[in-house]
Amino acid sequence: MAASRGLLLALAFLASLPAALCQAPAPATAKGPPNVTAVLEKGGQYATFMRLMKATQQDTQLNSQLNSSSSGNGYTVFAPTDAAFSGLKAGTLNALTQQEQVSLVQYHIVSQFFSVASFETTSNPVRTQASGSDGPYTLNITANSLNQVNISTGLVTTALGMPLRSEQPLAVYSVEKVLLPNDLFGVKPPASAPPAPSKKEAPPSKGGHGSSSAAHAPAGENKAPPSDAAAGGARVAGWSVAALLGAYACLL
Repeated sequence: MAASRGLLLALAFLASLPAALCQAPAPATAKGPPNVTAVLEKGGQYATFMRLMKATQQDTQLNSQLNSSSSGNGYTVFAPTDAAFSGLKAGTLNALTQQEQVSLVQYHIVSQFFSVASFETTSNPVRTQASGSDGPYTLNITANSLNQVNISTGLVTTALGMPLRSEQPLAVYSVEKVLLPNDLFGVKPPASAPPAPSKKEAPPSKGGHGSSSAAHAPAGENKAPPSDAAAGGARVAGWSVAALLGAYACLL
């Protein structure tokens, strides 16, 4: 009887406690800022794209932009699957310079948030974060009558896949092909031909301008004959000597 009375008292005490004290604490539900790396990790088939983003530091840059107050209109990422990268020609990524790898990743990022519905009214061309000497790299995004959204680069066309995240300020969509910008992977114009070598000036001919006939004449041929005055002087000198000898003979 005493035990029963003690149990009843304990039950009465518990019933008198506030209900809040008897409940387990609820887990924290605070939502942190969006993180593109976490979204891709959760997707489970984007290891190559994640590795490329990390190598070019574009994951850090995008997460920083998302967490800043200047995120503006938000961001949209088109994430190629690992199978999409496997479809590239072997050595394609390794053949790119560091700056070209940066441009390739940035070509998959648009500085604007796009929901699935908003693609139907997209104004083309859509600017990406990549740019070159001729301006920003762009995409064409169109929706057909089957509610399928297609993305075209001019070299590659692929359908928009499932959304991995579609909530302001970040949308991430899966794509089955790597978006190849024409500026990096298009046909390069042929290199201009080198200028023709200038013709060397021909050496002057032996009988050309500036040459003298005297310079090429045989020795002795360019001696002028004695003039009449010189010959006359020699004759006068000869007579004078003869007259002196004659006069000297008379004296003897």
